[in-house]
Amino acid sequence: MTLNLCVLTPNRIVLDSEVKEIILSTNSGQIGVLPNHAPIATAVDIGIVRIRRLNDQWLIMALMGGFARIGNNEITVLVNDAEKGSDIDPQEAQQTLEIAEANLRKAEGKRQTIEANLALRRARTRVEAINTIS
Repeated sequence: MTLNLCVLTPNRIVLDSEVKEIILSTNSGQIGVLPNHAPIATAVDIGIVRIRRLNDQWLIMALMGGFARIGNNEITVLVNDAEKGSDIDPQEAQQTLEIAEANLRKAEGKRQTIEANLALRRARTRVEAINTIS
């Protein structure tokens, strides 16, 4: 038995595939989803999703927050942005992380600090997606 997984952003379909399992970062922690999972709707956190394909290879993606709906062996993930770990340029991701860290250090005021923290979380997630590739 398999799951039908669809990962969408406002601009494109990132992935539409049958899979065996996913491990998803939600606002309340990670959840694993196997076939016949109980129906659920949940917020998706900035973080990585691990996807076990039919050939038992793992695909890692960086997700930038959104929502997921699980039911009837179908998973729909609607996020602000998503990237496959294999599509992320390691040098660019590391530079973005360093810039985000610097911006957080020099942030002034509550708004700048919040924005810098979000940028840092996104940058760390992209680097984690690269480093988690197996």
